[in-house]
Amino acid sequence: MEKAPQDFSDLELVYLARTAMKRAYCRYSNFPVGAALLTESGDVVLGCNVENASYGGTICAERSAIVSAISQGFKNFRAIAIATDMNDPASPCGLCRQVLVEFGDFKVIIGTASNTKLLVTTTMELLPNAFTPTSLDTFEMENSKQITDSSNVVN
Repeated sequence: MEKAPQDFSDLELVYLARTAMKRAYCRYSNFPVGAALLTESGDVVLGCNVENASYGGTICAERSAIVSAISQGFKNFRAIAIATDMNDPASPCGLCRQVLVEFGDFKVIIGTASNTKLLVTTTMELLPNAFTPTSLDTFEMENSKQITDSSNVVN
């Protein structure tokens, strides 16, 4: 974790993500990815991809940063920057999109090898119509209403 001032430019966050990218363990794909997650309190938590011979055991940089932040007590985020060596922005995988949106709608900055092209979006734009904690709250309310309604039925 790196202590950050309250405000970071998009490029500064991408630079931190590139720093994290250098720590990636990617011996199978040779595709390093880094992430820098900006918390509501202004802290920055870094993450990198960690691959595994059992490919399903691989964790992406975005999830690495989220898991690290949660384990440090952070639950509210303002932005995440993601860095790769691609010439064009490389969007997060579907699983990472779902994990990111779990923690709300916040800025996503995707950097490139040269950082001349940045894709700036949000978690909800990356995963429209997402299944979120609110979805479960709505289901529970509807389900409890159905139970209440059915208990008032007289046969």
